[in-house]
Amino acid sequence: MQWITIILVGIAVNLDNLGISLAYGIKRITIPIISNAVIALLSMAVTYVAITIGETLSDYISVYLANLLGSLLLCIIGAWTLLSQRLAKANHVKSFDKNHSAILALKDAIILGFILSANCLATGIAIGANDISTIAMVISIGVFSFITIAIGSHFGILLAKSFIGRYSTAIAGWLLIGIGIFEIFI
Repeated sequence: MQWITIILVGIAVNLDNLGISLAYGIKRITIPIISNAVIALLSMAVTYVAITIGETLSDYISVYLANLLGSLLLCIIGAWTLLSQRLAKANHVKSFDKNHSAILALKDAIILGFILSANCLATGIAIGANDISTIAMVISIGVFSFITIAIGSHFGILLAKSFIGRYSTAIAGWLLIGIGIFEIFI
């Protein structure tokens, strides 16, 4: 059952990446593989630290309470994601292509990577409290980060008109709420 959660959380926390990279694709800004890799690695690092914090916190409270709090935190993160849909809008794209080269430079990728990894921080703490495999979760988030950015960057114009492109943040929010509810009952 943990694999379902690991995959779904990996997808959910990276749907904003899809939204942002779709916006880059629409603006014809290329995200090179190295910049994409940097963003994925930053998400993985933040997730690892956050899961470690969540695991540490769970040492001081009962397993049941840690799982319940972690699950509720996932639901809260999902609700917050739904309330802050404006983060994935295309008007944020211009600010990260500082040199207007139509290519996301490495230094810009680092800034964007830290911003996009914010989802990973809170979610990672919740995952750590739920005693889900750290390594598997970190890898899942890194892989799905790389995939969503590559897809969004490449297919920006086509996917921006699709259901996923228009509602990526809402899908992420509802998915996190669903995972939180699912984790409460297993």
